[in-house]
Amino acid sequence: MRSLEIKRHMDAVAMEEVSALITAAWRADGARPLNDHLWLDLREGGRQGFAGVIARDNATQQVVGYCQVSRGNESWSLDLIVHPVHRYDSLEIAPDLIRSALTVVASEGGGHVHWWVFEPNNIHRQLAAEVGLHQGRRLLQLRRSLPLPENVLAEVAEFESCAFRVGIDETEWLSVNNSAFAHHPEQGAWTPEILAGRMSEPWFDANGFRLHHVDDHLAAFCWTKIHTDTETPMGEIYVIAVAPSMAGKGVGRMMTIAGLQHLGQQGISEAMLYVDADNAAAVTMYSALGFTSHHEEHAFVGDIAPGATS
Repeated sequence: MRSLEIKRHMDAVAMEEVSALITAAWRADGARPLNDHLWLDLREGGRQGFAGVIARDNATQQVVGYCQVSRGNESWSLDLIVHPVHRYDSLEIAPDLIRSALTVVASEGGGHVHWWVFEPNNIHRQLAAEVGLHQGRRLLQLRRSLPLPENVLAEVAEFESCAFRVGIDETEWLSVNNSAFAHHPEQGAWTPEILAGRMSEPWFDANGFRLHHVDDHLAAFCWTKIHTDTETPMGEIYVIAVAPSMAGKGVGRMMTIAGLQHLGQQGISEAMLYVDADNAAAVTMYSALGFTSHHEEHAFVGDIAPGATS
């Protein structure tokens, strides 16, 4: 028998138990559960719009599964973790976890839900169908080796970028980011608090947060990140955008090259990024820069009515 506990705020004991579950899943799968938004919500102990559902084996009191929802930009993000040792029971453990999380969404007024899955299989598809979710967005992780060839680096010889200035650039960056990602479920509608949370992360490096200005106004940015938890350090183009007024002028390619150039200068030998599979223009640009697909992540989505679950 198993019991479920819904936590709107994580205490130290629950945090330790869930962290141990995340570590076990990470080791088994080679990919960290929870995206950055969900991870920060968990680590903060439960901000507004957060709920964590813990499944526990009644006999041993061990945590065998965890499901989290966090409110984003006009939608909810959901993630599910079943302990590797108990995955043979996934079809028994997971539906109750997801339904409990969706009950929280309904109680908070409902909304659109995204459940992101790393390389989904038939079990994930069966679970999604059972709780009323269907396949939505496909996210590609693209990778390429570094450093860039000299002929590509030559393209940005006259392209100027500077490091993010903490305490100065936040307001303008938020304006450009939120305009560029106005309809994006995760990246849009960032607040000063969200930005401050990312900048407080150990991996944050203002020099890797490259900005490009035109007439003293922010025209584009490329925020890079270095992962040190991989076998060899890997660079990531974490967020990249061009101000809507500068779209279609080739600035996106220049900004991408500038970000990759910075990563190469740090001794990073491989870079990756995420892009929506149906963003043909971006996929084409990244492919032209030598990126190739490494794996896919799929979102199972659904609309949860207020006060009811699917």
